[in-house]
Amino acid sequence: MKAVVLEEPLKFVVADICEPDGPGPGEALVRVHRVGICGSDVAGYLGKMPFYGYPRIPGHELGVEVLEIGNGVDHIAVGDRCAVEPYINNPASFASQRGHDNCCNDLQVLGIHTDGGLRSRFVVPARKLHASTKLEMEQLALVETLGIGCHAIDRCQPPANEHLLVIGAGPIGLSVIEFARQARAKITVMDMNRSRLEFCRDNMGVDHIVQFAGDGSELNELQRITGGEFYLTVLDATGSVASMSGALNYVAWGGTLVFVGLSSTEISFPQPLMHAREMTFLASRNSLPRDFHRVIGLIEDESIDTRPWITHRIGMQELVADFEQFTRPESGVIKAIVQVD
Repeated sequence: MKAVVLEEPLKFVVADICEPDGPGPGEALVRVHRVGICGSDVAGYLGKMPFYGYPRIPGHELGVEVLEIGNGVDHIAVGDRCAVEPYINNPASFASQRGHDNCCNDLQVLGIHTDGGLRSRFVVPARKLHASTKLEMEQLALVETLGIGCHAIDRCQPPANEHLLVIGAGPIGLSVIEFARQARAKITVMDMNRSRLEFCRDNMGVDHIVQFAGDGSELNELQRITGGEFYLTVLDATGSVASMSGALNYVAWGGTLVFVGLSSTEISFPQPLMHAREMTFLASRNSLPRDFHRVIGLIEDESIDTRPWITHRIGMQELVADFEQFTRPESGVIKAIVQVD
């Protein structure tokens, strides 16, 4: 069986690996059809992902088909099409017992801590499979990304009709935008890349876009949009140390800053500014089972249209040679989908 392996930063290979064993109790054997490429995969490739271990089979945004189920599995059946919740938690852990499966003490994320889906078949805990009779494999592969935004917005509960700023218009930023729309916020998106901002304007229905220049002009533009104030809710989805360190400058008095992106480097900021405005700081990690259910329902009833997201389609063999392009925003990639079958 073939798999794509990231042996070390900047080095992908296609390798022969062993076929998986059959599923045990509570498990399912799945065939992988589609894999989405996300920022974590790019960070792992570049050697900038703090939780990553090498060598690693990447891939945690998955559209799969159930091939076989083990004893005690009754919520899915052979032939079901499923999205995979790739956060393999320990149900007995302190966090999981309190409903925080997404940040379990013993968490193993597919494609990051343990091998993921860039292979033909593998065994997964069946409780991590979310079936849909309506969605196509490409749509199922986008559920995990959208769940990140769903969870982030659920964390901060932005008020309807108040100004909300999303910093970073990559796939995670887009997922945050989708659920900020569901919350009926007044959305501004800021990014350095003009084409990404234009994508948000043309496809996401955001209220305002601001190109970050780094010369302070963006601060004036943001204040103009909000009528002289700043943003009651700010979500940083960049993973950039500089952006995350500067994000609190855009937070209004009594506002909330959410770090959705992740960096392996320490961030710093002036504590008096945070204190003076009595800001709330939140981290948002992964998503929860209820987020997967909600995302699938919203795609099924066409409240979320995933079609504009997929800009690149590629096979497993091509991925090894062409992955580097996905590290460059100027390549125009929004979401790349790997065809495994």
